[in-house]
Amino acid sequence: MSWYDKLNDGLSKSRERLAGQLNSLVGRGVDLDDTFWESLEDTLIMADLGLEPSEEIVSRLKREVAAKAFTSVEQVKEHLVSAIADEFETVGDPFKLNPVTVLAVGVNGTGKTTSVGKLAKQAVDEGKTVVLGSADTFRAAATEQLDIWAQRADVPIIKRDRGADAASVAYETVEHAEELGANLTLIDTAGRLHTSLDLMRELEKVQRVTRDRSKTPTFTVLVMDATTGQNGLIQAREFNKALALDAVILTKLDGTAKGGIALAISKELDIPIVRIGVGEDIDDLRPFEPHEFARALIGS
Repeated sequence: MSWYDKLNDGLSKSRERLAGQLNSLVGRGVDLDDTFWESLEDTLIMADLGLEPSEEIVSRLKREVAAKAFTSVEQVKEHLVSAIADEFETVGDPFKLNPVTVLAVGVNGTGKTTSVGKLAKQAVDEGKTVVLGSADTFRAAATEQLDIWAQRADVPIIKRDRGADAASVAYETVEHAEELGANLTLIDTAGRLHTSLDLMRELEKVQRVTRDRSKTPTFTVLVMDATTGQNGLIQAREFNKALALDAVILTKLDGTAKGGIALAISKELDIPIVRIGVGEDIDDLRPFEPHEFARALIGS
């Protein structure tokens, strides 16, 4: 199965939610009047694309209708894919840089540690030198899980006993990566609720120490579970407020009808979605392509 087929299947729940409403508008044969545009905007908002992006998409389509003399709803739908894709922020993928240090953050259960492991294995398969850091010193299972990925990718991992200072682990990871001349340094952090001020302050310390020690560009990437929808957007806002996020990895798109949240996050935080996950296999975490995503979301 091709990647697009996997993405298409993974977004089926989201597509059913959105495309069903769009097809209803098409099937009714409504005119391109104010009622239609209001219905389209409501449909996009209910699909979790966000208020501002939905308004901008509808505004763009209105201009295209006027400029190109569209007469049917079907024509509008055909141009909806590009209108959605163009709303995404596309600049700033840290994984295109070499060398680079990436700090992965997020709440528990988002697939953060698994994503870090997959990214490490993919980078090694591309011929890159990778160093992993397990700065999740709260959960022993996280270190064990990342250790398995380190063995699978045959890369070094810096880890310490449970309860050790997470910032010191990050420091040692960057130090070891520098000694090896690593292309990619990946640091996994403890999952934490965005509402826990003490834990967020500790995460700020990990970020500060990592940036101060690293001689390579350092990026903070939020790993977010797409199934959380609007709650995930709230999480993203708080993490961004504390850490000034650089990018987002969106996981579990195959288990949700809320795939439109990708646009709401990218647009509101003005940062790119750099990877998306639609399954458990290592190849199911791929670079995000806005047009490809929008096409699968709309069903075009």
